[in-house]
Amino acid sequence: MAESLFTKILVPVDFSPCSEEAFRVALTLARTFQAKLLLLHVIDTSALATFNQLGLLAVPSDAQGQKRRLRHHARLNVRRLLESESAEGVAVTRVVLEGAPFTEIARSARTEKVDLVVMGSYGGRSGSVDKIFFGSTAEKVVRTAGCPVLTVPLPAKSRRS
Repeated sequence: MAESLFTKILVPVDFSPCSEEAFRVALTLARTFQAKLLLLHVIDTSALATFNQLGLLAVPSDAQGQKRRLRHHARLNVRRLLESESAEGVAVTRVVLEGAPFTEIARSARTEKVDLVVMGSYGGRSGSVDKIFFGSTAEKVVRTAGCPVLTVPLPAKSRRS
């Protein structure tokens, strides 16, 4: 019997429509190849620190409380995502990390020894200034993950709306 092409797939999500489409693709691939699926959300602590420094948080000194709330919302959104798509028959591990998204995604790809990363080609802040100056998260992951990365665009019907 031939060895499966993919045994462990990482799908990072930021809950944008593009990352949710990537999750659907990753779920299909995991089911097809009978692979394990690692569902990852990264709380962007660098953005949180910037918001704090600029005084954009309701209570600037409450960064820990803000992280707790973001972690709670991430868990709720992961649960919603898993309930909206049938993950039946796929072993899904959920992970929520804190840090710079591309760093944590690439690190997880290496430490978890995944065969493939499936991610949205752009996330929730696709038109942001940081993308213009620093490149997209997907682009950075492609360069640093150490395994193949499949980037998934929004489906055509979503792009037209």
